[in-house]
Amino acid sequence: MRARETGVAEVPLAWVGPVKVGDETSGMGGWAWEGAVPLATYETPLWASVERGAHATARAGGLRCVVQDDRMARSVMVEAPDAAGAADAARWLEAHQDELRAVAEGTSRHAKLLAVRTETAGRLLYARIECATGEASGHNMVTRAADAVLGWFLERRPECRYGSISGNWCCDKKVSAVNGLMGRGKRVTAEAVLERRLVERYLHTTPEKIERLCWGKNWVGSALAGSVRSANAHAANMLLAFYLATGQDAANIVEGSQCFTLAETTEDGGLRFSCTLPSLVMGTVGNGKGLPGVEAALKRLDCAREGVEDGANARQLARLCAATVLCGELSLLAAEANPGELMAAHLRMERSQE
Repeated sequence: MRARETGVAEVPLAWVGPVKVGDETSGMGGWAWEGAVPLATYETPLWASVERGAHATARAGGLRCVVQDDRMARSVMVEAPDAAGAADAARWLEAHQDELRAVAEGTSRHAKLLAVRTETAGRLLYARIECATGEASGHNMVTRAADAVLGWFLERRPECRYGSISGNWCCDKKVSAVNGLMGRGKRVTAEAVLERRLVERYLHTTPEKIERLCWGKNWVGSALAGSVRSANAHAANMLLAFYLATGQDAANIVEGSQCFTLAETTEDGGLRFSCTLPSLVMGTVGNGKGLPGVEAALKRLDCAREGVEDGANARQLARLCAATVLCGELSLLAAEANPGELMAAHLRMERSQE
C-alpha cells in the first residue's frame, strides 16, 4: 500500500471579542470569563459580525450561559428471534441497570453510566448507552463502554444476535430529533438582555424588528423548509469556526447546529435574546487537542485548568461556544433587519481583504 501524504490545512484564524460570560452558579456550573474567542474560517466577514454581537452583549453586562446536561451516547443494535423477543430483551436490559453500570464503567476511569434506553422496531432491539465522559467529547470512550455492554448482554441472552456496535439511534453526525430530545454532548443555553439604547447604537435596529425577524425567519421560515428541531439564522457558521480553532471533530456541527434562537421585546422596551444548543459535542482532551495552536487556544480560554472537577473545562468550553453562537446570531439578525446591510457589509469586507 502506498504511503499517504500528510500536511496541515491552512484556515484563517482570528481572535474576536470581547465575549463576556457571567458566573453560573446553577445548572452544571461555570465561572465568569471575559476575553476574545478564536474563530477559524474562510468566511472572514464572520469575525466582524461576531465581534459586533460581542461588543453589544458585553456592554449589556454580558451573557449568562447555562449547561443543563452533559452526556455522550452510543446505540447498539441486536437482532432478536422475533418482535416479542425484542420487547422481552428490552425489558430485561432495563431491569439490569446496576450490572450494566459496572460493565460500562469498568472500561474507563472517566466513564460514568447515566442511562441505558431501549427502542424496538420489529425484531430489532436498540440500546442507547449514555455516559458522562469527563473532559473528552467521549466518542471512543462511550463506544468502548457500549461494546462491553453489548458483549455482556449477548452472553446472557444467546437467542439474540449481534447487529451493529452503532445502530444510528445515537445519532452521530446526522440530523435527527433524538439528540435534541435525549441529549448528546452538552446542552447549553446562552442568554442576554440588552437595553433599547444598546440595540439602537451598536446593532442599528430596534428590539421589535429583531423579534419580528426572528419569528418570521427562524421559526416560520424554518418550519416551511422542514427543518428538524432547528430554528436559527446561521449557528453552524460560528460552530464550525469555533470547532476548528479548538480541535473539535468538525462533523459534529451537524447535530450541534440544531439550535433554537429566541428574541423577545422586554416590558421596558429592551431585547431578551437566547440560543439553546441541545447537542454540543466537544471536549478539551483527545484527538486534535495536542496540536500547538489548539493547546494554546484552550489555555487562553481558561479551559485547560488543573485541579478542577472532571469535565469542568469541557463544560466551560461549551459555554464559550454557545456565547459565540449567540453573538453571531444577534449580529446577523440585526443586519438582516435593515435592507441592503448584509450584502453591503460582505462586499466591503471581502474586497478590502482582497
